[in-house]
Amino acid sequence: MSSQVSALRLFDLIQSQRVTAVIYVAARLGLAELLSYGPQTVGKLAKATGADERSLGRLLTALSTIGICSRTGEDRYALTDMGACLDSSATHSVKGWAILETELISKYWSGMLESIMTGKTAAQLQGVDDSFELMGRTPEIVDKFNVAMVELTRLVTPNVLQSYDFSRIRHLMDVGGGSGELLGVIAQQNSKLRGTVFDLPRCAEAASKHLRQIGVDDRVEFVAGDFFKAVPAIADAIILKSIIHDWDDARSIAILQNCRKALPDAGKLLLVERLMPERPSMADEDKEQALSDLNMLRGPGGLERTERQYRELFGQSSFDLVTSYPAGRFNVIEARPI
Repeated sequence: MSSQVSALRLFDLIQSQRVTAVIYVAARLGLAELLSYGPQTVGKLAKATGADERSLGRLLTALSTIGICSRTGEDRYALTDMGACLDSSATHSVKGWAILETELISKYWSGMLESIMTGKTAAQLQGVDDSFELMGRTPEIVDKFNVAMVELTRLVTPNVLQSYDFSRIRHLMDVGGGSGELLGVIAQQNSKLRGTVFDLPRCAEAASKHLRQIGVDDRVEFVAGDFFKAVPAIADAIILKSIIHDWDDARSIAILQNCRKALPDAGKLLLVERLMPERPSMADEDKEQALSDLNMLRGPGGLERTERQYRELFGQSSFDLVTSYPAGRFNVIEARPI
């Protein structure tokens, strides 16, 4: 028989979407940016945001209970270290993710029951095979998605650099590399490395601008293409971050086979992906992996895989899994052609 304590713990979990909603409102109001200058009164924040002062005070009270800000006086609030990550200019900002989670992902998740019953993505249930194609019909959502992906890459990159030695690679190609965020930092840390960001033509302008801004455009270039059709044979190593988890086995194998055709026999394939444990526990890390897996089910149709599942996927794509290197919440999975 369930206890009252268990019921209340479940009650709190049921209401957890309210926490996301509160963070989202703070992000949209730009509270982190305003508080970055120092503690502010509720009145001053209300004037700056155009919000109702009394209602904003209630929001700030809620934000203080989850650690986004802290009360420093009768009606003054200061930003916490965690709250500072809602500032769009922060090195490890997640403001874009807070907005994407609420404006896109949470809406997808409202139909999770239908996906569980049918095995289909939100897009497939609307008669569209590719969720990225469906998202592309709303340019403002695409922009928000791209901002959130850049934020996630910036969170992951320091762990990737700590876990893997890129100095032995001459030419690294980031397949599905978007704006070049990951490869750009790798190139900054490895002055002799040449690089190629390979992605759809729509990424060219953002990638070229970013690579120029960080001073690696003399060694790193952007090449347009579609990894489902072909991958250029120009590098001795290929890296893909959060690409394979987007797709089912058939599409993943198609991507990996194109990577195999592009690599020399002595080349390397590196995947930066989450690794699902064989038997997930109630640990926060395992919960994050499992929820990301459901996000793939509802979204693009992929999945978070175990190391065994990646080994099987590699085997069907003419690769052999060498090892995996823990990189924070992700792993750098190294494979070689066979």
